[in-house]
Parts: sequence; structure tokens; C-alpha cells
Amino acid sequence: MRYGLGTLAAVLLVGAAAAPASTVAFGDDGWVTLLDGGYNEGDWTKVGKANWAMKDGVLVADKLLEGKDPAYLVSKNSYKDFQIKAEFWVDEEANSGIFIRCNQSDKIDGKICYEVNIFDKRPDPSYGTGAIVDVAKVDPMPKAAGKWNTYEITAKGPHMVIVLNGQKTADVENSLHAGGPIALQYGSGVVKFRKVQIKAL
Repeated sequence: MRYGLGTLAAVLLVGAAAAPASTVAFGDDGWVTLLDGGYNEGDWTKVGKANWAMKDGVLVADKLLEGKDPAYLVSKNSYKDFQIKAEFWVDEEANSGIFIRCNQSDKIDGKICYEVNIFDKRPDPSYGTGAIVDVAKVDPMPKAAGKWNTYEITAKGPHMVIVLNGQKTADVENSLHAGGPIALQYGSGVVKFRKVQIKAL
């Protein structure tokens, strides 16, 4: 069957319009971009309710919309061995974190996931910013408030390494959780995520 150029262009346009919109992008180097200047709700499952919104290419939350329990954006896909790069900004009152290898996707907490914490004012700072809560302490605890930060999280088998702004904050062996979705947390304060990427290992 032959198409004229005009017909072919129309077919391509219809096909593009029918394709589902998604902010997930795959790079030639193996990195998958989950968040970068855009946010598609279809790429995430919401657990709890916060006022997540895109503002100037940054995903922001500063209020819980229901109850007092933290809210989460949970990835649709599960991951076992991986690296994560995430850029975030928080204020001094923020309680946030990146949860990894969650055992389920509809209920998120530190008992069924590893919680890479972002919490400068945590009452016990040994498990504050830079730590994996109840698994790997941080000493001294770095402060993240008031600036853009980069987390690099590596999980390969039982070995996990956390690097915040180029400085290793946790290095631990733990086999409690083998794989599962990741989740971005909003608990309190102002929390912003600018870029989130993941690469399978």
C-alpha cells in the first residue's frame, strides 16, 4: 500500500496523539528519568494525600491534604539492584525521604521499605538526613535545608551505599528487603524534587 506524503504525515500525527503521555524517558546510558521538569500522575501511585504540584519545572509539596500520616508518590515499576540520582530541596521543617525496595505499593512505611531519610530536625539525628532509618546511622548528620542537594543511592544485593552531595553518609549490608517500588515522601515543611533518575545494575 502506498501513501502520499500528506496521508503519511496525518497517520503519524494520529499515532502520536494516541500514544499515552508519560514523563518517563529512557537514556542510551541505561538511566531512566522518572522526573525531570515534568510530572505525569500516571507514572506514580499516590499513597496518602499531599498537595503535589509542578511549579517552574519542580515538583513541590508543602501541605498534607488529609490526616497526619505522610504522603507518598510510588513508582509503578519495581527495582531490585539499581542506582538512583535525585535532586531535592527542603526547608528546615521538612520531613521527607526516598523509600526503596518497598514490599508493597499501596502502604508505604519504614518497616516494609528502606527509608533514605531527609529530616534535618529528626529527634534522633543518628537516623536523620543521610541515614537509612533503623539500618544505617549517620554521624555527623549533614544538613540539607535551604539548598539543592543530590542523593546518589546504590543498592546491589544486600550492599547499599548512600552519597549526599558527593559525601558518603551510609554504607551497609542488609538483606531485609530484596526489591520493589521506590517512593518519594512528603511529611512536613516544604519539599521539592527537581530530577529523579534510576539505572538498573
